[in-house]
Amino acid sequence: MVLATNLGFPRIGARRELKKAVEAYWKGELDGSSLDAAARDLRRIRWATQKEAGLDYVPCNDFSLYDQVLDTIVMVGAVPERFGWGGGEIDLGLYFAMARGRPEVPALEMTKWFDTNYHYLVPEIAPDQQFAFSGRKAVEEFEEAKAQGVPARPVLLGPVSFLLLSKPTVAGSDPLDALDRLLPVYQAVLAELQAAGAEWVQLDEPCLVQDLPEKALGRFAPAYGKLRTAAPGLKLLLASYFEALPQANLDVAVGLPVDALHVDLVRGREQLDRVLGTLPDTMSLSAGVIDGRNVWRADLDKALAVLSACVERLGGDRVMVAPSCSLLHSPVDLDLETKLDDELKQWMAFATQKLGEISVLASALRDGRETVAAVFDASSKAAKSRRKSSRIHNPEVGKRLSGVTGDMAHRASAFSARREKQQAALNLPPLPTTTIGSFPQTDRVRKARAAFRRGETSREAYDGFLRQETERTIRFQEDLDIDVLVHGEFERNDMVEYFGELLDGFAFTSNGWVQSYGSRCVKPPVIYGDVARPEPMTVGWTTYAQSLTDRPVKGMLTGPVTILQWSFVRDDQPRSETCRQIALAIRDEVCDLEAAGTKIIQIDEPAFREGLPLRHSEWGMYLAWATESFRLSSCGVRDETQIHTHMCYSEFNDIIDSIADLDADVISIETSRSRMELLDAFVAFHYPNEIGPGVYDIHSPRVPPKEEMTELLEKAISRLSADQVWVNPDCGLKTRDWPETEAALRNLVAAAKALRVRAAA
Repeated sequence: MVLATNLGFPRIGARRELKKAVEAYWKGELDGSSLDAAARDLRRIRWATQKEAGLDYVPCNDFSLYDQVLDTIVMVGAVPERFGWGGGEIDLGLYFAMARGRPEVPALEMTKWFDTNYHYLVPEIAPDQQFAFSGRKAVEEFEEAKAQGVPARPVLLGPVSFLLLSKPTVAGSDPLDALDRLLPVYQAVLAELQAAGAEWVQLDEPCLVQDLPEKALGRFAPAYGKLRTAAPGLKLLLASYFEALPQANLDVAVGLPVDALHVDLVRGREQLDRVLGTLPDTMSLSAGVIDGRNVWRADLDKALAVLSACVERLGGDRVMVAPSCSLLHSPVDLDLETKLDDELKQWMAFATQKLGEISVLASALRDGRETVAAVFDASSKAAKSRRKSSRIHNPEVGKRLSGVTGDMAHRASAFSARREKQQAALNLPPLPTTTIGSFPQTDRVRKARAAFRRGETSREAYDGFLRQETERTIRFQEDLDIDVLVHGEFERNDMVEYFGELLDGFAFTSNGWVQSYGSRCVKPPVIYGDVARPEPMTVGWTTYAQSLTDRPVKGMLTGPVTILQWSFVRDDQPRSETCRQIALAIRDEVCDLEAAGTKIIQIDEPAFREGLPLRHSEWGMYLAWATESFRLSSCGVRDETQIHTHMCYSEFNDIIDSIADLDADVISIETSRSRMELLDAFVAFHYPNEIGPGVYDIHSPRVPPKEEMTELLEKAISRLSADQVWVNPDCGLKTRDWPETEAALRNLVAAAKALRVRAAA
């Protein structure tokens, strides 16, 4: 019998209940038992939703208070030495210390989960790393689900991917060498799950979709052989996702002693014939036919055709219907939406609705399409409506794109010539200080915005409030003696959503939240049609801020690649075309800012590396259109206008030539958690332009002392020339509060000034 299954479900709650509970715990408003009760309630709701949708197996242990990789670190006892763990129970204090740091101890590094906008905490593996079964969460949550009558399938991050996603604590060592010491913990977990009554366990090995060296591929078979012997009564599902399996990796996967293989048939549709031709008779197929990473309703007839081919080849008892990946990356429930009009809403499906699509496809395979014909007819009607809607295509946008010429994506002069003109125009000191853009969005700011949106505050009153906040922030920065100021972005809800609300072709949700990291949630816009800019978006607030000070104020924009990556994007045309449409809209804004007197314009691209395809063979095409899109947005200005960009939590070594090809005058990057390690790529490349290596981790409440920032700057200057270096935090300050922001920025400015004096001497 064909089974309806799922790989994971959003953990945040339909109304971000998890965020509110965790942040209340951090503030001391909830104790540990109250946080645990809130988490239990969320798990109960999640499991009930999936069971009631008709799933035959419901994932458990996909829930996390912060991050599933951090949960795995706890499970295997891979706590870095600096946290002072002596073994035994890892309590909430230590758990969140690894995520957020302590006053004297920096947090674990954070980076992107493959090519998504979810961030995971990076495990740190020492050459002699020891492991211990230190967290029973996987077993306890299975027992919790079982007690509620849920047909639960525990989810574990597979041991090989866990190590491949880790970083070594000693340069030159390889975390994968610790695999034999790690496996006994996984064996113990599987044995306990079997003893607790689990029938299936899902082992996620997402690294299998990447280009892996022979050493890594060679570790899967012996590792899974040991896991198999630990719990012979368990059925094991090996899950890959986000891309097709390369042939060599597929050959390894189908040779493992597992009972089922999950493949992504949305992003990796082309692998189906290879998989069906290779899968052994002893292995079932979990077919990921429902897009777990986008909001568009499935074409059920097309999905059914794919699944029917699987059933015809394998038999119904060897096929599971599933999403392409965990639904963690989808909003929770479309039924809660009040902002979307009926036409747009009928084109979409959120995580809860995707469960229904999975269930109805399984029913069609088991009992025949005619038994669920009404649902299929509705799907076909929605697809036809979307294809024919006049809202999708704007002829003027297509006409403008066809008129783009090569010189539009290049500055008039080389950086060396621009630099001289910019120094003359700006007259900045050595090691100039700045921030990345946003300042604290306090409850007061959020409440004022909410009151305005509800119609309780007039436009005039709300703008007056924003002017007050902007002026206060300008004076605050002047008092700190920061060299290049920002206006604080108090009018903005989110760095992508704000721009999407002012561009044609975008739609917005009221509760379409997805987790970005920890308690941080974002509400991505939906790009459903051609993109254009009806009118200026930021010029008014930037020129107002500049009118308040003689110091330069940066114009702050989000770049085209990041707007694309951090939105739910239309799937009826190439992503590259949508990105170029956005680039032209941002170009118009850049030119208007310059015309209004703005001398420095920052176009943030934190998602630039995130967009890289997971297969190296596809990088060239992506990097070509992504870099062109950035340059198209930024290159319409005079030499004297300084273009900045910002990127955070990215590895740059393998794309440094493309970073240079962006030709931004200044790039600011995250480097504090890595202790300036990320600068090595720029040094080896002899990066010619200017760099702001972040010296202050804004994702942690910790305020680093002046001495620590000075040490980091010294490391930066030892790698780069001093006249290349800017001084700034890692990222925007939106999520911090004012006291810690002031303390940290005072230390930052003091560190920069101390090094200026030292350099002058």
